[in-house]
Amino acid sequence: MEDNPTQNGSAGNGFLLEVLGLKVYYPIHGGILMRKVGDVKAVDGVSFAIKTGETMGLVGESGCGKTTVGKAIINLVRPTEGQVLFHSPDKGRVDLAPLRRKEMRPFRADIQMIFQDPYSSLNPRMSVGDIVAEPLTIHERHLTREERHERIVEVLEKVGLTEEQSFRYPHEFSGGQRQRVGIARALATNPDLVICDEPVSALDVSIQAQAINLLQDLQEDLDLTYLFIAHDLSVVEHISSRIAVMYLGDIMELGDSQEIYRNPIHPYSRALLSAVPLPDPKRRDKDRIILTGDVPSPMAKPSGCSFRTRCPEADDACKEQKPELRDLGGERYVACLKRS
Repeated sequence: MEDNPTQNGSAGNGFLLEVLGLKVYYPIHGGILMRKVGDVKAVDGVSFAIKTGETMGLVGESGCGKTTVGKAIINLVRPTEGQVLFHSPDKGRVDLAPLRRKEMRPFRADIQMIFQDPYSSLNPRMSVGDIVAEPLTIHERHLTREERHERIVEVLEKVGLTEEQSFRYPHEFSGGQRQRVGIARALATNPDLVICDEPVSALDVSIQAQAINLLQDLQEDLDLTYLFIAHDLSVVEHISSRIAVMYLGDIMELGDSQEIYRNPIHPYSRALLSAVPLPDPKRRDKDRIILTGDVPSPMAKPSGCSFRTRCPEADDACKEQKPELRDLGGERYVACLKRS
């Protein structure tokens, strides 16, 4: 039986978001009549909770479903199954998963998203001021023109930009500055939860630290809660208080970030962490775990454990039974039949 990592979550004990059994399937059609012949299981039963004021890191290889989870939370992608319980300070506890576009609109001001690519996520035909003002125009129509302008200047200054720069266009900025514009746009409506979808992966390494430090400073100043999606484990370790490790649409391990980095329990977590580059050349390849084979297609997931085709510890039992997230104590959850 699954031990739900959100089973103690409620508005009363500090959880802002609870994701329960989230699934996102994309139907596959084929044949002359284009009948449904299967599903792409992008997200296959994910559960986790985010505490108010914390940063939850969501990590895994490209294509494992991380971004789809983020988009499903804010209904940019329709969940196939499951619940997304948001504990709004103003609107109470609401399941966002079944909401239609019009019903979802009041909550979009409370949950914002910072997108991965600052080059494609900003409209090149709009000035920076208009880009930041757009969510205010949609969600806070009661503001006067003067109040909206004050909010724009305020949020730009928080991310290190000036009022004069609000009249410029995205092509006039560097990559790091463009991402600051994206952050400012996300913060314009004073959200409670910000979903950061690989916010530094498109930036130069020299600028990534600046962006991460900015996000941490903003979190402290504005009491923000983050879901930080990334494949760079060193970045996630730096900013996250807890981490969920994903593989092929499933969560393999979840727990305190330092505990997972010091002592990864799931075989996939161990392999993923062993690939993090080390500055010491003598230790660089000492504990490296090389996985064999390729990541299976989400159109044809393996039976039982989704990781079994690449796991060095897999046996026949792993083919027959899908492991559920089990509580190992200390808010540490692992989905592996070999761990208890």
